[in-house]
Amino acid sequence: MSAETARATVSLREVREAFGFLAPYFRPYRVSMAMGMGALLLKNAAGAAMPLLIKAGVDSLETNFNFQATLAICGWMVVVILLKGFFQYWMRVLLMNVSRDMEYDLRRDIFGNLVRLSSDFYARTRTGDVLARATNDLNAVRMMAGPAVMYWTETVTLAIVVLALMVAADWKLTLAALLPAPVVSVVVAVLGQKIHQYFQLIQEKFSDISSMVQENLQGVRVIRAYAQEEAEQDRFARLNDDYIRDNLKLAKVSGLFMPALEFLIGVSFLMVLGVGGWRMLQGELTVGQYVMFNTFMGLLVWPMIAMGWVVNLTQRGLASLKRIRGFLEERPSIDDPAGGGLHRELKGGIGLEAVSFQHDTGYALRDVSLTVKPGETVAIIGPTGAGKSTLAKLIPRLIEPTSGTVRIDGAQVATYALDSLRGQIAVVPQETFLFSATLGENIAFGVPAASDEEIREAAEVAGLGPDLETFPEGLGTRVGERGLTLSGGQKQRVAIARALLVNPRILILDDALASVDNITEERILNALRARMQDRTTLLISHRASTVREADRIVVLRNGRIAEQGTHAELLARNGYYADLCARQQMEAELEAIS
Repeated sequence: MSAETARATVSLREVREAFGFLAPYFRPYRVSMAMGMGALLLKNAAGAAMPLLIKAGVDSLETNFNFQATLAICGWMVVVILLKGFFQYWMRVLLMNVSRDMEYDLRRDIFGNLVRLSSDFYARTRTGDVLARATNDLNAVRMMAGPAVMYWTETVTLAIVVLALMVAADWKLTLAALLPAPVVSVVVAVLGQKIHQYFQLIQEKFSDISSMVQENLQGVRVIRAYAQEEAEQDRFARLNDDYIRDNLKLAKVSGLFMPALEFLIGVSFLMVLGVGGWRMLQGELTVGQYVMFNTFMGLLVWPMIAMGWVVNLTQRGLASLKRIRGFLEERPSIDDPAGGGLHRELKGGIGLEAVSFQHDTGYALRDVSLTVKPGETVAIIGPTGAGKSTLAKLIPRLIEPTSGTVRIDGAQVATYALDSLRGQIAVVPQETFLFSATLGENIAFGVPAASDEEIREAAEVAGLGPDLETFPEGLGTRVGERGLTLSGGQKQRVAIARALLVNPRILILDDALASVDNITEERILNALRARMQDRTTLLISHRASTVREADRIVVLRNGRIAEQGTHAELLARNGYYADLCARQQMEAELEAIS
């Protein structure tokens, strides 16, 4: 087997696998697909009838001229042209609509899978790569599933009909016209494989560019602060140059398709001209047959050209579909248990039994056991890297423990349905994320049907009330990309209001008051104590002022519980917590003096 044949075989296998994967997306639109294919076949039949009518018309002029017969043939030609146009219109409308509907369904599934995937997927996947696959790659797949399928079917069926009619008319002349065909197959196999390779490389480069742009837009303040604008522009220019260079390579390979095919088409016409003309002079062909043959050759020009375009689209689509399938076949590392899991109202009791969690770089938590009663407010405090945020993520099952058991109300968190579990636990993380929407829409993200009064009440509890009066449109004020128009403290308070609005059974504040001043912090904590009565609250902080009123304070150090008790009890022990309080009080006094 030659290298070209082997590559063609690989491509055919890839095509079968690709359309096997896409079959469920074709199935809902099989009626429209069948109607479109029917219109395609009727359009090809009408096109193939034209040379026969032309032959009849020329032969009628050459022999016994009959004006009525010639006029009738011309009338039939007009009818055939109108029918061809009618069926071609519906062919394109139906089949192109199917490809757009499939694109919609595929995009919906891609997004649906992306929002279900666990955090470990995004830890190893760049945002730019996700965007590239959901845009450029998806468009390439649509072109393969729509125009490529339509033109491939049109090309094959038209070629079969035309060749059958040519063989029936004169098999010798048909054989002469098909002499360049083996060369066409080699050109398609070799150049098609090159296009596949270059397009896959181009899509990867596009992902690199998208990732860099996304990172630079998010970190534009850091770039300006360190005066790295020119350095980032140079780095972008290098990526852009590589992308353009690979695109030019693809353009050169793709550009060979049309000239090569047009040359082979010219050779076919030359064979028909030479052999057909000689046989006509010998009296073996009539003028009508000779004209008909040339008309048939004209009909074959588009299929030969279209085949090159179809191969180009198919190779691009195969490369893109491979990248998209990688996303669609990803499964969340944390999912509902078999059978759907528990759906029940939480009371708020939390239990950690000998829990450890290990990162790639080491342990974040080691052999932690902790019990939180329903309705209790427990504070978690400790230095940076002690494992506080890791502990917070274990409770709503955002991560799984390496060992040990996490329970809520006596049942392991792994036995709960995720939507039931997370729907009753509100987490306000250290890094606040706000959507590019209005202030009210951000607060009501978890409860879209919330009224303005409910939204305003949550904002008041979160300490955002005085700020609402300063915003130009109140709750209707747009906060910008990632809350760009708000201060750090305002963003944290919006996030707290968002958590409170869902009325959670368990509220976890992960250093969520770090960006507000002490007076505002005290006001928010007082409001939270009134709002969260009979509900469990975990208050994670590095500031003693935040946690001193908690029912119990747990000190984490090096991933282990170092001490726990009330504020007074921990001060009496004169351990880490007492030392932390003393140092922070001294810092506050020095700041007041300065």
